[in-house]
Amino acid sequence: MIKSMTGFGRCEAEVSGRQITVEIKGVNHRYFEFSCRTPRGCNFLDDKLKAFVNSRVSRGKIDMYVSISAADDTPAEVAVNHSLVSGYLKAMQEISEAYGLENDATVVSVSRFPDVFTVHKAAEDEEKLLADVLSVAQTALDSFIKMRETEGEKMKADILGRAETIISIVEQIEERSPQTVSEYETRLLDRIRQTLEGLSVEIDEQRVLTEVAVFADKVAVAEETVRLRSHFNQLHKLMEYDGPVGRKLDFIIQEMNREANTIGSKVQDAELAHKVVDIKSEIEKIREQVQNIE
Repeated sequence: MIKSMTGFGRCEAEVSGRQITVEIKGVNHRYFEFSCRTPRGCNFLDDKLKAFVNSRVSRGKIDMYVSISAADDTPAEVAVNHSLVSGYLKAMQEISEAYGLENDATVVSVSRFPDVFTVHKAAEDEEKLLADVLSVAQTALDSFIKMRETEGEKMKADILGRAETIISIVEQIEERSPQTVSEYETRLLDRIRQTLEGLSVEIDEQRVLTEVAVFADKVAVAEETVRLRSHFNQLHKLMEYDGPVGRKLDFIIQEMNREANTIGSKVQDAELAHKVVDIKSEIEKIREQVQNIE
């Protein structure tokens, strides 16, 4: 299935007493590029999340944002910095004696001084936290990929529609091309007759046939149109392929454009030249779409 490299997915859920939010967004990129923003102390999640996303996404610039609130039942130990409290009390007593002020220190007032308390939380169970985050990331990633697939189907329809338009123009070129040779022969004979008018010189038919043959070989585009059709057959097959095809499609588009340029350099007919321009225009629009296919 064709997938776009542009997408967005989000999931927010409460797991094991934590509120976990995961957001994923992606845009087109030549390779797989991943960046992740996780809460402080959760950097161990980054590589795991990268591998998790990369297992289902092969190309694109992926940005992930993870928010994790503390679990309601997370055990914590509050310790008193006794040496610091003693220092505070001693300093307050000195102020009281030096300035004749009442030393009205209380537990509440002392507890408000910086660094009196130190909070120690139990070590995080990294495996458990990873499992919880991945359970939420799974839903976000499913939504992200679903959006990519939806966009991919629209792109596929547009590309195949333009491919049919190009094939139709190619058929017109194949039909018109032999006529240009016949018209060239007619114009050549007319010019020779006008040149020889009034002269007792016969037309060298063999020479005329040779000139026409040279012209026909010069403007022949059958090989190019056959290869162009072959490229479009490959395009159709890749559109049904179940896997990343963006790079292969990009190569095929380059080959199509090369054949179109060759045809354009050969045709010497205004009508055909305009048709080649139409083909190149459609190929360019296909190329723009292919740039965003995974």
